[in-house]
Amino acid sequence: MRTQSLYNTHFSHTSFAVSNAAESTNDGKENGLISELVYNEHQPAVVQLLLPLLQQLGMQSRWLLWLTPQQKLSKLWLQQSGLPVGKVVQLSQINSLDTVEAMEKALLTGNYSVVLGWLPDLTEEDRLKLRRAAELGNAYGFIMRPQRDINPVHGHCSTLKIHSSLYH
Repeated sequence: MRTQSLYNTHFSHTSFAVSNAAESTNDGKENGLISELVYNEHQPAVVQLLLPLLQQLGMQSRWLLWLTPQQKLSKLWLQQSGLPVGKVVQLSQINSLDTVEAMEKALLTGNYSVVLGWLPDLTEEDRLKLRRAAELGNAYGFIMRPQRDINPVHGHCSTLKIHSSLYH
């Protein structure tokens, strides 16, 4: 697992990466997507749903990026989860507003198969930028939203919001 600075070269999207990603989307198909996962931190349902996808994406030659402003990933958890520790990059302790820009740039590069970001509330413009960056970079972007106001005693379930043109 690698931890990176926000200003690392992984985020300097070159015209080469952008033009290659743009060429791959000219067939009229959407190749990337953005989805929002709202979850209860006390229930493992989201991990159980997301982990098989992350394992599959880990088989690609590209990186898996975690934008976690406050949390630090556990190398042991990554290993036990079957994720490729050598392909996981984490940016932590960054300003939450910079996280949106970092996610957009990371998606756009095409260097990451998936970008998971714990982001602040987004404007519609931010969502559009992220969706377009995911399409151009042929990447998955997951906006992670822990729902802290759920009382585990009441047993409320986690929710999954899937934003996709297939369902709207």
